[in-house]
Amino acid sequence: MGDHGTAAADPTSAGPLPYEGVWRFTAPAVDASVPQARRAVRDLLARQGVPAADDIVDGLLLIVSELVTNSVRHAALLSPMIAVEVAVGAEWVRVSVEDNHPYRPTALVAEESQTGGRGLLLVREITKEAGGACDAEHTASGGKIIWAALPLKPIGPL
Repeated sequence: MGDHGTAAADPTSAGPLPYEGVWRFTAPAVDASVPQARRAVRDLLARQGVPAADDIVDGLLLIVSELVTNSVRHAALLSPMIAVEVAVGAEWVRVSVEDNHPYRPTALVAEESQTGGRGLLLVREITKEAGGACDAEHTASGGKIIWAALPLKPIGPL
């Protein structure tokens, strides 16, 4: 993602930018957590003064909604709580949603005939269009983390 090595070479750069950091919150795996997580991420980005383009923020908030929705719909039985993490670097922002359900989606694609199950496909397309990356990983406790990282400024048209 971002390379902090260049900042160390610049004598005027004393450390991380004021908006850089990592924030994590937990929420119950219930429908009401979807808009709450979206608002919490939006408010965090604004409060920290993250210089993200409006299109990037809109895409990021949609990604948060989709990832939290997936955890609520598919993991709540085994994971009554979910965790949302926001990490902001000098040039990127990453959101991740963690739950304790062991199923890890292997493909971020949906069949054309499916009427549901397009959330991860949407996450992948938003991420790709912005020039970012997304993936799903196992946790040490047997659950999973699904994450998406976007540049603060769009690389391509959004």
